[in-house]
Amino acid sequence: MDEESDGFLRTYEGRGTQKTYAYVLVDHLRWRVREGLTTANVRLLDLHRYMGAVGAKIPMPWGQPWRMPLKRPYSSSALQVAAACLKGFYLHQCAVSGVNDELRTALETRRLPTQADRDRALLGHVQTSLPANPLAPKHGTRNGRHPKMLLTERARGCCTW
Repeated sequence: MDEESDGFLRTYEGRGTQKTYAYVLVDHLRWRVREGLTTANVRLLDLHRYMGAVGAKIPMPWGQPWRMPLKRPYSSSALQVAAACLKGFYLHQCAVSGVNDELRTALETRRLPTQADRDRALLGHVQTSLPANPLAPKHGTRNGRHPKMLLTERARGCCTW
């Protein structure tokens, strides 16, 4: 297990991402040992269960809480980082060791580009698909803020502005 994580983290040598991914990976690998999973037998459903255990809102039971009761669940941005780390780790392991092709194909999903994606890209008009991360939490509306609410007629009558 140490060789797996070291091999993956060496690809980020000298970058700030390496330390962040190391923290995420240590937590995940400890969970994986507790669940009795290895790189060869982990499935996408298991990774979804882990994401649920650390704070992602997923529509399924994820078993016992993983993190200590004193630790808060991951924030939205931390969940994005964890999803990126796990996807990269397992794609790296599947490529290096050649095991678990089912997980590799599940993690290599793609999505259609949005208009914003096309506007950002240099040759956005020729893009047909973009990589997607099935572990990443779904984006809420307006970056997590509450949507603007329309005033009702009753509330509108009492306001003097």
